[in-house]
Amino acid sequence: MHRVARSAARPSTSHGTTRRRLIGALAGLTLLTGGQAANTAHAQDTKPVRIVFGSNWYAQTEHGGFYQAVADGTYARHGLEVDIRMGGPQVNAMQLLLAGKYDVAMGDDLQTLKAVEQGLPLVTIATTFQRSPTVLLAHPGPTKLEELRTRPIFVGQTSETTYWPWLKSTFGFSDKYKKPYTFSIQPFLADKQSVTQGYLASEPFAVGKAGVAPAVFLLGDYGYPPYAQTLVTTRDGLKNKPDVLRRFVEASAEGWRNYLRDPTAGNALIRRDNPQLEQDALDYGVKALRDTKLVTGGDAATRGLLTMTDARWQATFDFMVKNKLIKASVDPRGAYTTQIVDQVKVLP
Repeated sequence: MHRVARSAARPSTSHGTTRRRLIGALAGLTLLTGGQAANTAHAQDTKPVRIVFGSNWYAQTEHGGFYQAVADGTYARHGLEVDIRMGGPQVNAMQLLLAGKYDVAMGDDLQTLKAVEQGLPLVTIATTFQRSPTVLLAHPGPTKLEELRTRPIFVGQTSETTYWPWLKSTFGFSDKYKKPYTFSIQPFLADKQSVTQGYLASEPFAVGKAGVAPAVFLLGDYGYPPYAQTLVTTRDGLKNKPDVLRRFVEASAEGWRNYLRDPTAGNALIRRDNPQLEQDALDYGVKALRDTKLVTGGDAATRGLLTMTDARWQATFDFMVKNKLIKASVDPRGAYTTQIVDQVKVLP
């Protein structure tokens, strides 16, 4: 009744390339229905609705709740057959969404806002992370983010349209210290005064395995406003299958709740799809998600997992306008809707 489909691309545990998950490319989607007791009866009495869900990278901890909902039958109980399609460096999830190959895809709010500016019919319906998992790593010593602004810093090209303008305008970082990020931690390890970009469950783990206990600065803790790993569909998908969408979001929220309590079942499927991912990396990632409460904290603690608010979307839009990343004339409400998450309240 449910399955996980492997990507044709070969999975990789390269910790440098995981930052490509932050790169946005545009795509489209369709979705689901529900009410928990009613859903169970619906699932028993009718053929399950198939949902093709495109992820933003190879299977990993950050996808755990979705794999958990497949593994423990949560999607099936909501009358859904969810087919998770892994992303990768050659997979443009947003293009596949817009082409009708996916029903839902993982995205991010900066990406969807820019899509709306370009007239593309994408809409965000939920978010996995209440804060961005983007981090800066330094060698042991610094305790404040401001202490990093005069150090050599390795940042990727896509940072120019995401967190780098925010670091410059908010904390005084300067282009003169910037060095190109090569999707490798080796230059950072070689220069003990340097700083590097990273992803919460990836680079800190890799650096630790190399023998360095890094100072880790989670940008979301310092006010970087975007959500992360959002769930994106198309306007037609939202219009035509709102109940299916609601069931998908509710089941995914339940999957995340279950995964963070006991990730065993979800991790088994993750490793089936991405066998090169080591168990200790998964264990590290789960602990990082629990400790930082990226999924369960903020508004999710009281409003329910995967929730979003108008205020946060406005803050992200204001940041983009301030840094000339989007035109002020764009209506940010075109990039998202809370009509789905407002019906779902799965508490941690």
